[in-house]
Order: sequence, then structure tokens, then C-alpha cells
Amino acid sequence: MAAAGLLVRLVVVWWAWDQIPPTADGSYYHRLAVRIAEGSGYTWLWPDGSVTHAAHYPVGYPAVLALVYWALGAVPGLAMVLNALVGALGCLAVHQMLAPLRDRRIALVGGLLVAFHPGLVGYTPALMTEGVSASLVACAAWAATAARANHDDRRRWLLVSACGLLLGAGTLVRPQCLVLAPIFGAVAWGARRGLRRALLAGAVVTALALAVCAPWTARNCDKMGRCALVSVNGGWNLLIGTDPAGEGAWAPLRTPAECREVFDEAAKDQCFQRAAGRTIVAAPGAWLALVPKKLSATFDYCGAAGWYLHDANPKAFDERAKLVLGVAETVYERAVVILALLALWPRRLARERPGPIRWFLAAILLAGIAFACSRHGWLAHLALLVTLCWRRPGLLRAHPIYGATWATLACVAAVHAVFFGAGRYQMLVLPMMCALAALGLGRRVGLARTVSRLLRR
Repeated sequence: MAAAGLLVRLVVVWWAWDQIPPTADGSYYHRLAVRIAEGSGYTWLWPDGSVTHAAHYPVGYPAVLALVYWALGAVPGLAMVLNALVGALGCLAVHQMLAPLRDRRIALVGGLLVAFHPGLVGYTPALMTEGVSASLVACAAWAATAARANHDDRRRWLLVSACGLLLGAGTLVRPQCLVLAPIFGAVAWGARRGLRRALLAGAVVTALALAVCAPWTARNCDKMGRCALVSVNGGWNLLIGTDPAGEGAWAPLRTPAECREVFDEAAKDQCFQRAAGRTIVAAPGAWLALVPKKLSATFDYCGAAGWYLHDANPKAFDERAKLVLGVAETVYERAVVILALLALWPRRLARERPGPIRWFLAAILLAGIAFACSRHGWLAHLALLVTLCWRRPGLLRAHPIYGATWATLACVAAVHAVFFGAGRYQMLVLPMMCALAALGLGRRVGLARTVSRLLRR
């Protein structure tokens, strides 16, 4: 499975090697990685020759790129190969999460869905963090699943610790991964072995993730004049998320008057944060009204791969290619969402007296499927979140895939409802959605049986 995922990604890397240069945020990650590889540290060289310590972008991804550049040379194609390797690891993680199930064909389906996902494969040349963080989250979920299946306490704690270390690495790449730590830890232990131990496992995973980030946090306290966990861009993003001109998505930052003469990176971010807070307090209704638009920008359409490839080289990847990839990706992702919803279909709904809760869940799922076939894909994701919360058995008792998918999806929705939305941000949850979709495709869903009984009545 890993070889299949790696092969298709390496084909894309072979095509993009000389044609797709770093662009957008990827150009900054590349420059920072080059400076680290040269021994200049995580610093920024300004046009006037001055050098300042930086922390606007998370350090994890450029630090790994710097290791590759230091060993083999500062060639962007090598970063693409690294992305391909990490993406293949995500395929393996999804396969191994599903492998302990009785029907191993489900694991095959899940791994293949990740291996040939148009969005994940097409994003391989992008020197960006979303694909890497998605694979790290999938690997953390793999560790949580293995811990849940292990009956030896010592090995179980080792796997729980591995989950914490992976989420710590994910936090250095994408800080919102830290939110997943307590839930992944609790899911890894499960409620059947004691709720207290499940909560303890969540605390252990969180503590280990923080320990991985601690040296970098100490560096920020020393060099940036502000004890930021990973990066100092929260104020920037919060202020962008208050701009109605962006309609919930990214918009060019409008610098407030009081922040124009603030040049220190951390101080400027704090200034933006205060300005955003004033805007939210002054008009909370207008800010809340942007939440549906932010979720729509995040979940309706990803398109990150086509956007990056076209922006990097419009001649090599023109508008038509961008459109074709966007259509293929959208159809693929909506099919995955529908299959994930079907995985939650109440098994006993076809009985004579199914009960009101099952009818409620069935109505939510049918509405989610309908929204997945419309423009409003974000409502299908919300239907999935609601159904996962109401599912029996609960998230801590069911297979860890359910709890891990819920946590990842809820994290992405909550974070970008506060800040601003973009299609590439949903990539964090794509491998987990593929795992859940494999369950929906692999098991016998009682939807057709329920419809036939209703018609007979």
C-alpha cells in the first residue's frame, strides 16, 4: 500500500521537478529551510541586509526540509520527494488502522482511497504543510488504534506515547494539531478500560506533545520577546477573519493605523490581535455571520492542488488542467463524504420499531447525503459531526477511527470558524475521512433494506 501511494506521487514529482517552483507560502518555507541548512538559523534576511529572528511560520516543516537540503542540496524537487514519502506513510497508516478488522478488504479500500486521492496526490509538489500534517495525524491515529487493540499495559503505554510524540511533531508543522492530543489519547485507551485511565492517557499524550514543542517555545521566549508555543501569526489570521471583504476566506491584510509603525514580528502580531479583538467586540453579530461562509470556504471545495500548480507555472498547468483536476477532486471528495456518512447508518433501522433516536440519525444522514450532492458540502460535514456525537456506542467505546475522525473534523471546523477558511485546510482530515469511507463501503449498509420496508408499509 505504501509503495502504491509512493509510486503515484513520485510520478507527479517527476513531472513537477523542473516545472513547479516554490510559490505562495511555499516560497517562504523554502527560503527559511535554505537559511537553516546554511547555518543561519530560523531567521529572515531583509532587502536592506538586516537579519531578524522569525517565528511567523511554524518551524517543523522548514526544519525537516533544511535537513534534506543540508544533506543533498537545496533543490525544491528533493522537498517534493520528501512530501511523497510522507504521503505514502499516510496511506500505510490508514491501511494499518483498518487491518485488524475481520474483512481485510476494508483496509485495502481505505489505503487505496488515500493512495489515489486526487487532492493529496496533486498537492505533492507543493512545499506546504497541509499534506505533511495530514499524514502525521493519520500516523497518530494509527498509534492510537494499535494502543486500543493491545492488551499489554506496557506496550499500550508505549503506543500512547508514540501518539503523543507524533502529535507533537504535527504541532510543530501545524499548531492546531495540539487540540487533537487529549482526544486522541482518550480514544487510544477507550472507556471500557476505565474512564480515569482514558483521561490519564489524554493527559499523557498532551504532555508529550507539549514536551516536543517545549525547546522551540523556549527559543521564542528568548529570541522573539514573546512566549509563543510555535508561531506568531494568530493575530494576523484573526484579523483577516474579521474582514467582511474576504467573505470568510483569505483577504489581503488591512493594517490598522496603530500597527503601521510596529515592525517587531511578535509585537506586530499582538497589535493585530488587539485590533481584531476590538472589531469582534464592536460587532459580534457581523463576525458570527461570517462563520457559515468560513466553513463553506473550508469544506465546499478544496482545489488546493490545482491552485498551487497553476500559480507556480500557468503554462505547465493551465486553466483547463486546473478545472479538470478540480472537478475530479470534488467528485472524489464528495463520494468519500457520502461513504463516510453511510458508515454511520443505524444498523437496526430496518427493524419493526427502530426508535426515535435512530430515525433522528437517519434523517441527519440523509440530509448530509443530500448536501454532499449540492453546493453546500460544509453542511454534509456538519451532519457527519452530529451523527458521530450521537453514535452508539460512544466515541470512546467505538473503533478509534470514529473518535479520531470526529476530533480532526471538529478541530478543523472550530479553528477556521474562528479565523478564516480555505479549501487547503480541510486536507488535514482527508486521510481520516477516507478511513471512515472505507468502513461505509466495506460493510453492508441497511439503507436499501430500510427504504424497501418503508415502501412495503
